[in-house]
Parts: sequence; structure tokens; C-alpha cells
Amino acid sequence: MARRIDVTGTGGVRLAAWEFGDPPKTDPARDGQGPPAGLAAPEGSPGVLLLHGLMGRASHWASTARWLSARYRAVALDQRGHGRSDKPPQGSFTRDAYVDDAEAALEQLGLAPVVLIGHAMGALTAWQLAAKRPDLVRGLIICDMRASALGAASQREWGQWFKSWPLPFATLADVRKWFGEDDPWVERPNPARGAFYAEVMAESPDGWRPVFDPEQMLRSRETWVYDAHWEELAQVRCPALVVRGLDGELGRAEAQEMVRVLPRGQYAEVADAGHLVHYDQPEAWRAAIEPFLDSLGDN
Repeated sequence: MARRIDVTGTGGVRLAAWEFGDPPKTDPARDGQGPPAGLAAPEGSPGVLLLHGLMGRASHWASTARWLSARYRAVALDQRGHGRSDKPPQGSFTRDAYVDDAEAALEQLGLAPVVLIGHAMGALTAWQLAAKRPDLVRGLIICDMRASALGAASQREWGQWFKSWPLPFATLADVRKWFGEDDPWVERPNPARGAFYAEVMAESPDGWRPVFDPEQMLRSRETWVYDAHWEELAQVRCPALVVRGLDGELGRAEAQEMVRVLPRGQYAEVADAGHLVHYDQPEAWRAAIEPFLDSLGDN
């Protein structure tokens, strides 16, 4: 099961957080102190916060979060502009806004010291928060996110890609087929990719459209693609695991350099997985991160 908990991000933006597994026990002694009653994790249960990538949503972490909920208080966040969180037309979509939102969620939910698990953009947010607030983060998992600058050409390609979407889609089956087979960016049929994008579509009067605004996604993306992020990696003091799919966007050489730059970095890779590592190969993904989580202990 997943339980929605609304939190307030920077600038008053309402964010939807989703707690997976059994709801935490209520401790009446905590009423009026710290997190609201019912939000504090049971004694001895550490917290995990999962951050999706650009265009993603918290539900993309459902399989991972349910698995984690056996030993952690597992919460996934719909980041601003995504999922069921606010999408203010004139809102801020800067790196600071995303990092501050995650920080606010940790504090309001009483999750710290937390293990942060992020995919793509969410991984960048995670390591920037770990660098900014080491007191809040005890472990970090970075899934298929580059630390190097991607540049203007990459941003232009994304703008053109959004324009190529045949919106609206008549059915969800059309969504799955286009993103899983017909999209020019797809090298070979990928049903997991089709399912991933079907999950971020909503039915409108004329068909199926994304729950996000593509222009807001481009605005979010342009705040990181022109810059490298090695300096913040070097400031992460907690144990950190860099995970890549063998066919993903993060190359092996860059991933291993990220591990070298991280003061306490480790490396793992998942075979037969692309950029959507946790979605392409959920069992292999869990096997890749479990030893790292075990090394952190449960306290």
C-alpha cells in the first residue's frame, strides 16, 4: 500500500509524498513534538527518501519502496512540477528549489538521518542535498546520473524531442507503443520504457497527455545541463554508491571517476539495463544495492 502525505516545499509549493508499506505506529508521547503524530517512524526504523528523475513520479519507485519497507520507513516524493505535486506556472525550477524541497520533506516527515536514493535528476538533487546537509544524510545511492556538463546541444535535442511527441495519444496502448518502440530515441523495443511513460500520462478530453508541462521540464533541465557537478560530489561525506545500467546514459569511465571523487564512493552496475535501471531490471537493481544498504546497518 501507499499512503499520501502532503508536505510544503520552498516557496509554499505543495508536494505529494508517498509512504510505502504499513503505516508507522503512532506514538502519543510525540504529539506536539517533532513530526505530527503518526508520521514518526517506529523505533529503530531508519528512513529512506526516493527521488525520481525528470518527468518521473513517486510511483516509479513502487517496487523498490515496497521492498525497502520491510526494514526502512520508505517514502518517495513527487517533486515540484511532477506527479501530484504542485506545478506553479511561474514557479521556481532551479537546482536550489529542488534541493530545498527535498530538505523540507526530510525535516517535515522526520526521516533524517536518511538514506537518499535518486535516479537521474533525482540523484543530482540527492547528492547536492547530501553535500549541503551532511547531518541529514547517512547514505546515498546515485542511479545513472552524470556529473559532467551535457551542454547546449543536449538541451536543444530535448526540446526537439518533446516537439516530436504525437500528442494527444488516443489510448494508453498508443503511449506504450510509441515510447517503447516508435520513438526515434529507442534503439530496440523496450516495453519497460513504454510502461514508464504510460505511468506519467493522464486522460484529457482529447486523449492522453503528460501530467507534467514539457516547458517546465525543459526549464528544470536547463538549470543543470550547462554545468559540471564534480565539486558537490567531492563534498559528500557519507557512504555513496554509484549505480549504472550497462546500456544507460552514464558511461563506465565517468561512473568510476565519480566513485573516485566521492570520499566514500562505491560502484555497481546492472546488466541488460538502460537508463531506467530500477524499472528495466528491478530484481538485478535490488541485488546491486542490497550489499551497500547492508553495510550501512539499520541504525
